[in-house]
Amino acid sequence: MRSARPAIEAASLAIEARLRNGGRLIYAGAGTSGRLAVQDGAELMPTFNWPQDRLLLLMAGGDEALLRAVEGAEDEIEHARRLIKNHRVGPNDVMIAVAASGTTPFTLACLREAKRTGALAVGIANNRDTPILTDADHAIWLETGAEPIAGSTRMKAGTAQRITLNLISSLVMILLGRVHRGLMVDVQVLNEKLVRRAETMLHRLTGRDQNEVRDALKRANGSVKLAVLLLEGSTVPQAKALLDRTGGQLRAALELARKKGSLAEVASPSVLDDALLNE
Repeated sequence: MRSARPAIEAASLAIEARLRNGGRLIYAGAGTSGRLAVQDGAELMPTFNWPQDRLLLLMAGGDEALLRAVEGAEDEIEHARRLIKNHRVGPNDVMIAVAASGTTPFTLACLREAKRTGALAVGIANNRDTPILTDADHAIWLETGAEPIAGSTRMKAGTAQRITLNLISSLVMILLGRVHRGLMVDVQVLNEKLVRRAETMLHRLTGRDQNEVRDALKRANGSVKLAVLLLEGSTVPQAKALLDRTGGQLRAALELARKKGSLAEVASPSVLDDALLNE
């Protein structure tokens, strides 16, 4: 895992650049690798409020294969190609293909077809110099060695894949501004537990009391980022304008508001654009 760090970092930076242009994050895999990939992708929506329409999870054998093995699914090359075509994968998209062997036909076909359309292709495998790595724009080789139970890639290989996927997605979300000071400021406030978590984040970030925090979160319709800006003196339209102009980066939005000295000013697109150009 240690030797893979530079490749993980390089892939994450490349992924972030594509996603900033509105692209989709696509995961592809079969068997254990596919389940791990799907799990990582599915967690992005509640944790970081990643848009569902910008996430595509391609599992060999479909939803049924998430719970039980589907015989022959990993060999469905034509099905993989159809999925890429039907979902209109293109240059702004990112394909993360995961396979312990590095040769799984379904996963390899997904990666190759996505790359053919201009999508960024990231390959993760536990065998060196295999097609998923050699054909990828960014190759991440996880040197885990032989499994303690021969052929059971759910153990060493699967654990390394899970960690790698977690590192990549977390780093990308941080780069995209969906984490601020180690806090999940884009978390979806969907239940009482998450409401309390959002209130705790707001208190920690602003130092305001519980009543102020609750009022701001309510006015922000559950958005922690908006609520922070409201607690710093912004109106809802001003806060939205700040986040729009800074690509959702809360730190940049706060710095921009404080630099101008008057939150009334930053509602003007021209003021914001000039400030950003001079950053």
